[in-house]
Amino acid sequence: MKFRTALTLGRVSNLPTVWTNTLAGALLAGARPGPEFAMVVLAFSLFYTGGMFLNDAFDSPWDARERPERPIPSGAAGAREVFLWGFGLLAAGVSVLALFGREAAMAGMALAGAITFYDWNHKANPLSPVIMGLCRALIYVGAALCYTIVLPGALWWSSLVLVCYLIGLTYIAKQETLARVENLWPLAFLAVPVLYGAWLIAPAPLVAPFWALFCGWMALALWLLRRRRRGDIPRAVVSLIAGISLLDALLIAASGLPGLALAALAGFGVTLFFQRYIAGT
Repeated sequence: MKFRTALTLGRVSNLPTVWTNTLAGALLAGARPGPEFAMVVLAFSLFYTGGMFLNDAFDSPWDARERPERPIPSGAAGAREVFLWGFGLLAAGVSVLALFGREAAMAGMALAGAITFYDWNHKANPLSPVIMGLCRALIYVGAALCYTIVLPGALWWSSLVLVCYLIGLTYIAKQETLARVENLWPLAFLAVPVLYGAWLIAPAPLVAPFWALFCGWMALALWLLRRRRRGDIPRAVVSLIAGISLLDALLIAASGLPGLALAALAGFGVTLFFQRYIAGT
């Protein structure tokens, strides 16, 4: 396949959100990453890209009917080739995490399993948003286990908040091809990070600007859903995907590292920039 096709299959415009997830997971575990952090980022980048490849491979029959412009139905890539690349990238991700010990490798295998399960049956599974949330939470856990096997409470609570955000986001994404979002109740999950962030402000006032930015950006995305003009649902989806980095920044700032939270803000900006050239969904 052509390089441009591989970039499209991998939705690589969203990779900065994986990088900020990785950073947040390590910092929430109390680590202070050094040069080895590049390998941790590489591992989860491989997982994400492999998962996106498998998503298109498993969805190719549906895409042939609903999205014929996607790489496989359009003939830009073969399903077998995409399957091989997808599983190969997941295996590579596990191999890299294994360099950090047994616990990290086990987290990698759990992540690979969750990604495969999601890609295989997400169209028919009403609980698939929960599985997607688990995939992102496993980045937090896997990154943390590269540095310690004792995971603090802040990491677990943050993982739960991330799961809730992804449930709301993924539910919207499942309806991306519709003219409007048909049911709004799952969007209540998006309120969880808002409330959690507000609770964090009292002991850590420096969280406030990060919380305000996150809330403002999410409100903009939800306004697009309410407006319901042509293309607004896909715009809301990619906006909420970029917002993952804003949530990471909020959680990093709450851990007492507002300076490093700025790195997550940079990831948000880079995601938006990349999404202008490579589709995020």
